[in-house]
Amino acid sequence: MPHTKVIEQLKENLQIAYRQAIDADAKLDELKKAGHGKFTSIFTAEQGFMVSSNRFLPYVQELVDDLTKLQQQSSLDPAALETLVRQLATLLKTLHAFKKQS
Repeated sequence: MPHTKVIEQLKENLQIAYRQAIDADAKLDELKKAGHGKFTSIFTAEQGFMVSSNRFLPYVQELVDDLTKLQQQSSLDPAALETLVRQLATLLKTLHAFKKQS
């Protein structure tokens, strides 16, 4: 299947996002204990995520679920793939920026 490489690349990037999200969520917990981080959601609905959380891991889980659904289709839905890639890029970019700030 020609899209196998695309799926594998997405899985690798989701693993990176997962590891970074664990670190970022731990840092957010520290900030909250210190009286900071009084926000309710990391991403807005306009960024395409269904979940709303003040931690990163639920967003990673949403993308994992979306990728699983995508893999179960007989052929890759280009629109769903584009959305997933865009959301993953937004997540990784935000995690990177957060890491630089903390």
